[in-house]
Amino acid sequence: MSRADEVREGVSLTNLDQELFVDAGVTKRDLVDYFDAVSDRLLPVLRDRPLSVMRVLRGQDAFMQKNLPKYTPEWVPRAKPWAESSQRTVTYGLCNDRRTLLWFGNQRAVELHPALTRVDPIGQTDLIMDLDPPEGADFSVAVAAARLVRQALADVGLAGALKTSGSKGVHVFVPLVPGLSFEDVAAATRAVGARAERVDPELATTAFIREDRQGKVFLDSTRAGGATVAAVYSPRIRPGAPVSFPVRWADADNVRPADFTVKTAVGLLGNADPWAEELPEPQELPAELVAEGHTIPVARVAAMHEGKRRARARRASGESE
Repeated sequence: MSRADEVREGVSLTNLDQELFVDAGVTKRDLVDYFDAVSDRLLPVLRDRPLSVMRVLRGQDAFMQKNLPKYTPEWVPRAKPWAESSQRTVTYGLCNDRRTLLWFGNQRAVELHPALTRVDPIGQTDLIMDLDPPEGADFSVAVAAARLVRQALADVGLAGALKTSGSKGVHVFVPLVPGLSFEDVAAATRAVGARAERVDPELATTAFIREDRQGKVFLDSTRAGGATVAAVYSPRIRPGAPVSFPVRWADADNVRPADFTVKTAVGLLGNADPWAEELPEPQELPAELVAEGHTIPVARVAAMHEGKRRARARRASGESE
């Protein structure tokens, strides 16, 4: 066994001294050590959720992997849900223990994207708002938009926790009681987005078509059903290997995504688990929020129809010239 190899928790770890990806500034060993150090905080977030991962193999572009590869050890837990979008059964990994987490690390699975559902009971268990600043804008505008979402939630008796996405924006998580239908959660998410937009329409927008956003923060309310989201504490494939990290609402104006990386996060955490501390208990969806959301068109569908309408208008304009 070379110096770059070792065995941990029965998992053979190989090529640990290789750079993780271009501009990462960390090695594969750093990734595995990071996963190991935060496993007691990361595993509860991943447990029983079908897991998609972003892998970066040496000399290749990053790619999303849903189906477990054929060489996956038998001891890796798995789920085989039916994927409506692709009309097939997908074999997802369930990262329920330290051994499996280390195995994913050895596979160079840098980003961990759990589903918004758990295997049992089936149903969506989180409401998510994904907020990115517009091109060229400061991170602070995403935080300001998150505060709009927080107000919209509070107005109907809900509470959410905040984290950096690990990229350029933030996520607001609202834990829900098990068993809620995908359709009702999706509707409630649309309603939260619409309510947040009404609080300050100069700052934030729910416009799905990019050219309609006019330099505002996009309130992405499309994370529902079979969607995934980068887990809290998950690294991201970005320069410097940043990490999606919990942020207390009171501290949100004083942080930047680059503060939290594979190299710095463990020291910043110490023995604490700020996500577990900040995350509210699972909540019921208010009926008024669900009802309002069902009156709001699904963003992707509305955008598709609007795109076709605009294309027809352009063709008609061209024909008339």
